[in-house]
Amino acid sequence: MNEDETLVHVTHDAPWLPPGGRAEVIRRTTPPRPMAVVRLLLRDADRVFCVTRQGTGRLDLPMLEAASDDADGTATARELAQRITGEHTGMHFIGAVRNVVEAPADGYDWPAPVAHFGVWASVATPMAHGAWVRLDDDEHQLRDRHWYPLMG
Repeated sequence: MNEDETLVHVTHDAPWLPPGGRAEVIRRTTPPRPMAVVRLLLRDADRVFCVTRQGTGRLDLPMLEAASDDADGTATARELAQRITGEHTGMHFIGAVRNVVEAPADGYDWPAPVAHFGVWASVATPMAHGAWVRLDDDEHQLRDRHWYPLMG
């Protein structure tokens, strides 16, 4: 664990990971490596800006897979912010979900034994199509998102 890192939540035997895998939600100021996916958090009090997630149709934070040559996800986060807000200044890293998978299984396409799914926050205004969703909205169930413990 990095000295600027705080462990917020752990899901042992996470059902979305291969057997024995765990998900650790960490709060820190510097992005860890390797970064697999970046997410952009635009927050207005108790609401967050969400877009429709491809494949599921559910609302979620905007996301983009990190480029293979972007180990800590910083360049990808700037690209995502540019797409969603039209700017990439004033962003800061707030934390990540760290998948820890010692024995990857078929269908698990992320780096192993560790992959990070980072969250960058910005105060910019979204320009992309999306919706502001209350964090406690039962219809959209943001509480079940892996990044949700970072909202506390």
